[in-house]
Amino acid sequence: MSTAPKPIALPVTAVTCLEDRAHVERTAVLDLEAGVQRLRLGPVSALAVDRTLHAELTAEHAATVLDVRIVRSRPPRGPLPSPDEDSALRHRVHTLEEEQLSLGRRRDRLHARLDLLGRLAADVLRDIGEGAGSGEAEAPRWARELDRVDGERDAYGEQLRAVEVRLAALAVEVASARRAMDLSEEEPAELVGHIELTVETAVAGPVGLRLSHLTPCALWRPAYRAVLDGDSLTLETDAMVWQRTGEDWSDVRLTLSTARSALATDAPRLVEDRLTLGDRSAAERRTVDVELREEEIGELGPAPVLGLPGVDDGGEARVLRSPAPVSVPADGRAHRVPLSAFTTAAGSEYACSPELSPLVTEVVRFDNLAGHALLAGPVDLVRGSGFSGRGTLDFTAPGASVELAFGSCDDHRVVRNAEESRDSAGITQRTVVTRTVQLHLSRFSAPGEQGERVVVLRERIPVSEVSAVEVRLRKDACSPAPDAVDAEGIVRWDVRLPPGGRRTVTLVYELSASAKVVGL
Repeated sequence: MSTAPKPIALPVTAVTCLEDRAHVERTAVLDLEAGVQRLRLGPVSALAVDRTLHAELTAEHAATVLDVRIVRSRPPRGPLPSPDEDSALRHRVHTLEEEQLSLGRRRDRLHARLDLLGRLAADVLRDIGEGAGSGEAEAPRWARELDRVDGERDAYGEQLRAVEVRLAALAVEVASARRAMDLSEEEPAELVGHIELTVETAVAGPVGLRLSHLTPCALWRPAYRAVLDGDSLTLETDAMVWQRTGEDWSDVRLTLSTARSALATDAPRLVEDRLTLGDRSAAERRTVDVELREEEIGELGPAPVLGLPGVDDGGEARVLRSPAPVSVPADGRAHRVPLSAFTTAAGSEYACSPELSPLVTEVVRFDNLAGHALLAGPVDLVRGSGFSGRGTLDFTAPGASVELAFGSCDDHRVVRNAEESRDSAGITQRTVVTRTVQLHLSRFSAPGEQGERVVVLRERIPVSEVSAVEVRLRKDACSPAPDAVDAEGIVRWDVRLPPGGRRTVTLVYELSASAKVVGL
């Protein structure tokens, strides 16, 4: 058995991209000789997971895989260029280093000169002290000598400061030039993997090889693009793919899966949950403690995922395939891969919930005709005027209805005013809370604009869960009467606004509680 010095190419032909890793498939045709052979194939990504390595041979005659393993090595760097072929960047580094060395020597000489002048100044001061002590008075000579020493010290000190400033600038320039030279000329040693395959065949001839393994540093997320054109909407489903596995994927069959192979599959443990009954105390029997709380309306489907950290697939593994071969370089950047697109009729309405936001938003509704589930992800919103913003698409089953908000309408304004009054009945001792909500809706239209616009206003009233508290909508006091009231307490009006029109909507409801209720 021998290993060929030149490895056999083993390109990537198919990739199944998971939520946080990728399953890579490679194929090649091997020209084998009869007997046992050890082959060297690659190079492959050094990040390949060894325990997931699997090789399979396909041939008309008997062929067996005896052993397959991945061998990693770090090849040495290439030889440095000769001095005659030095680049301009290398010459620049050499020039800066020579200037740095020359300035360093000059700095040392200036330090020596300043040290000598310091000793000379000390000698002059000692001579002045001795002369003054012995009665000698040579003030003009002493002044001349001190002025000369101080002048030379100032001149050389200024030169030293200039040299040190230039040396600091040179240090920055040399470091920057060296970094640029390291990035442009020197190739760092990289970890490279190769596949060592030991096979046995009885007859010489071509044999097909299929090798697969898992590799980290690859992931994908869904992304969408919705184009609204009048009464029709086009939804494009794309996949954003990132990979930094160390090798490019060129013209591969790409499959996208939401399977989470890293999660454990053990069944949850069953624990005992005991329920006990207890007698109420006298205080609990005398009063009913209630509170107002916010509750989201529950719907069928998966629980919402805040921030979309992963792929929301509704609890079931989904598989999407690219219709054409794709290429994804290993640069760690996001690459958009088209998956599907469909055009369907869409209905739109202008909706507003003043309690949550004073903006009037255009909401578009359409059916999912993509033929597959729409996973939760960001969606780019495009209208006739161009890109209008970015929203979020929730998980939607095939054929289900989809809602997309295409931004607010700047020509509408809604002002909300709420008042509350509290009264107590003398005989029944019931507390009655009356709340009045007024909604002022205005439309600011451009000159020449025609046609009415229907704005759907939604307000809510509390829903009681206990018999001691009653909620009653006073339709006789509402102006106009609501068009609909559902079981969750959502009150709806369809308000028609002409160009430049204004309307006021009034909602009145009562909360009636018995004397035993506290906390309202």
